[in-house]
Amino acid sequence: MKRWLLRALAALLVVVAALVAFVWIRSAAALGQHYAIDEPPLALPTDAASLAHGERVAIMRGCRICHAPDLAGHVEMDVPPIGRLAAPNLTRGHGGLGATLSVADWERAIRHGVAPDGRPLLFMPARDFANLSDADTAALIAWARQVPPVDREMPPPRVGPVGRALFAFGRMPNLLEARLIDQHAPHEAAVAATPTADYGRYLAGACVGCHGEHFSGGAIPGLPPSFPKAANLTPDPATGLGKWSEADFVHTLRTGKRPDGTALDPFMPWRNLAQMNDTEMAARWAYLRTLPPRPRGRR
Repeated sequence: MKRWLLRALAALLVVVAALVAFVWIRSAAALGQHYAIDEPPLALPTDAASLAHGERVAIMRGCRICHAPDLAGHVEMDVPPIGRLAAPNLTRGHGGLGATLSVADWERAIRHGVAPDGRPLLFMPARDFANLSDADTAALIAWARQVPPVDREMPPPRVGPVGRALFAFGRMPNLLEARLIDQHAPHEAAVAATPTADYGRYLAGACVGCHGEHFSGGAIPGLPPSFPKAANLTPDPATGLGKWSEADFVHTLRTGKRPDGTALDPFMPWRNLAQMNDTEMAARWAYLRTLPPRPRGRR
């Protein structure tokens, strides 16, 4: 019996060692991957209207949530076994990156999730920005580069052993979103703001990270179970917006309260979305109504 137990223990250790090696090799290869991004240079606007538009893009796309309202950084999650989700200081203040980033660096980070050295950025929601037009990207960068400097040292983002394991087995895809987008897809020069499903599809690109590529919501990959689950935005009558009207949709995003009077979870950035104008609201609703109904969480 003792010999059998020793053999079983040895076999178990071999399996554990193999799993650890698999996790380490797979995650290290992904973390160390380099991307060659060859985008045409963006010409940044300088007029007040464009800078104001860039700030609005930042609000709608959630930049001032992750990086804080002053863009000086914010720690969203720090669970050592999983990792630290920390957005850096983007200003030109002490501890910030603003003074060192070129326009091309900004563009690669925003639309590609790639650092200046070509490696993928940790936890950068590049899928939410990958479809951003040249005009909107240029306006966003122009606004961000002139934000007042803030002195703030931020801890770097990191991934822990459990986070590496989750990533290696496909349970934490948002760790490196540079892997999830077409790095060579063309970008539109500009997108016309019209109350259509096409424009709504463009705006809804900012919702993919939380609500999933099919917008059916559910648990957000990579976040602890304690985090709220994303709502189902498809017309599914049981778990989605199938019974909602456009007025219900607009009222919910304007007030933070659903048609039944219950409040949206504070994790949902409805205060940002409340600033959408009528055209943007109508466009988003028009696009969501084109989605096939899906049960909540079926990503």
